[in-house]
Amino acid sequence: MPVWSEILREIRETRVGDGALGPDFDAVRRKYLYGLHQRTGRNVVLYASAWIQKDLPGNLFSISDEDIQALMEVTNGLHGSDLDLILHSPGGSPEAAEGIVAYLRSRFSHIRVIVPHLAMSAATMIACAGDEIVMGKHSFLGPTDPQLSLLTTLGPRQVPAQAILDQFEMAKKECADPANLPVWLPMLSPYSPDLLVICKTALDLSKELVKTWLEAYMFKGVADGESKAIRVSERLADHTYFKSHSRHISRNDLRNLQLTVTDLEADQVLQDLVLSVFHATTQTFDGTPTVKIVENHAGRAFVKQQVTPSSPALQFGVGPIL
Repeated sequence: MPVWSEILREIRETRVGDGALGPDFDAVRRKYLYGLHQRTGRNVVLYASAWIQKDLPGNLFSISDEDIQALMEVTNGLHGSDLDLILHSPGGSPEAAEGIVAYLRSRFSHIRVIVPHLAMSAATMIACAGDEIVMGKHSFLGPTDPQLSLLTTLGPRQVPAQAILDQFEMAKKECADPANLPVWLPMLSPYSPDLLVICKTALDLSKELVKTWLEAYMFKGVADGESKAIRVSERLADHTYFKSHSRHISRNDLRNLQLTVTDLEADQVLQDLVLSVFHATTQTFDGTPTVKIVENHAGRAFVKQQVTPSSPALQFGVGPIL
C-alpha cells in the first residue's frame, strides 16, 4: 500500500529540471482518483478540506452553501446513478449540508460515502445520507450536536447548544435559593432572550435531518427503520453522552448503532487507491495554498485557496480528462 512518504516521493518525481515546472500535485492526485473510478465503475467525487494542515479561520474549511456550486460543477457531465463520495471535513453548516444532500440525491440514486480519515459534525450528517459508509481502522465520524458561536467575556467561543440548555436548567434549580443569584447572574447576563429557543431548534434540526436521511436511504425497507433512525439521530446528537464535540466515533461504534458500515480493508485494491487519493490530497494542502478541494475522477475541480496578495481566494480548474 502506498504510504504518505511514498506518495510524497512520487509527487517530487514530477519535477522537471530544477523544479520550475513541478511538483505536479494535481497529476498524482487525479491519477489515483481516476484509478478508483476504473476499479469500481462508479462516479467518484472528492470533497476535502485542509483544517488539519493549516491554522486558518474555520470558515475557509467549513461546509457552506458555496460547496453546492462546487458540486454542481464537478458532477456536470458525469453519467450513471452511482456515486462514491470521498469525504474529509470538520463539518460546518447543517443547512448547507441539507442542500448538498438534496442536490446529490437528485443526481445519484446510490451514494457510498468513503471516509479516509475524519468526517465530523455536519460531515457526519452527510455520511448518514449515504446508502453505505466505507471506513478504515483509522477512520472516524463525530457527534452531530450543534455548536453556537457566542461572544462571551472570554471572547468568541463555540458552545454546545445542549450545554447551554443544561446550564439554564441548573440555574433554575440553584436560583430557587435567592442566595445563589449573585453567582449566576454574571454567567447568564450575556445570553440573548431567544438563545434557548435557538438552541432547541438547532438540536431539533440536527436530529430531524439525520433521522429523515437514514429512513429514506440507509434504512429504507429495513424492519423498524424509523425507530432505528430515531435512535441513531438521538445518540449522535447527544452531547451529554459524548462530552465533547470532537470525539472520534469508530466504525465498530457505528455498527453498534446498526449503521451500514463496510471495512475499507475488505478490498485491498480499493483501500490502496482511496488512501493514495487521500495522501496526495494532504500533500496538496501541505505544499500549496489550497484549503479545499472538490474534484471528480475526470479531473474537473473546484479549488479554494487561502487569500494572499498573490493568489485569489478562489480558483476554478478543469484538469485533463484521463
